[in-house]
Amino acid sequence: MPLPIRILIVDDHPVVRSGLTSMLSTKPDFEIVGAAPGGAEALAILEREKVDVVLLDLRMSGMSGLDVLRALVTRKGAPRTIILSTYETDEEVYRAVQAGARGYLIKSISQNEIVEAITSVHDGKLYLPRHIALRLTERMSRPTLTSREVEILEMLAKGLTNKEIGKVFQISENTARNHVNSIIQKLEVSDRTEAATTALLRGIIQLES
Repeated sequence: MPLPIRILIVDDHPVVRSGLTSMLSTKPDFEIVGAAPGGAEALAILEREKVDVVLLDLRMSGMSGLDVLRALVTRKGAPRTIILSTYETDEEVYRAVQAGARGYLIKSISQNEIVEAITSVHDGKLYLPRHIALRLTERMSRPTLTSREVEILEMLAKGLTNKEIGKVFQISENTARNHVNSIIQKLEVSDRTEAATTALLRGIIQLES
């Protein structure tokens, strides 16, 4: 008889952790190793427990899901990870898969789909629902913004002018303008306002809560 799949749940919402634990504990093929409220706690559990699959939220206070994924890449025998998020923006799906996620699900999906995803990912497969796979394909066809361009996009979303952006990053107004023009071109938009709006919609940047 095969050993149960050992699962770690990582989410900063207690209701989500409790719900997933209750739901998945009813499956004889699964064993819940733990339910961590954040990334640091998850990594601590992984130091002492053998885990096959991690169900990981992306947007968490403190250490984000992406931070956890990047930390796991460096670990020998790291578990396979499925993102379970409320959000499915192009950029978040792309960044998660780039960082090593083997699946990406939305929290509103059915119990059967979560079970199928865990089993598939444990077997070494990539699990992406069709509409998320399409999002990923579309995102991969677009040019990637540099880290500086993402920072400047955050300034655009706050309404800063090129001169003000230059002061923030200690660059000339002309250099700031060149960065903005590059952003507009890469995002295939008409102006800086549309660039900021598009970046928010795609999940490239996020509004401060």
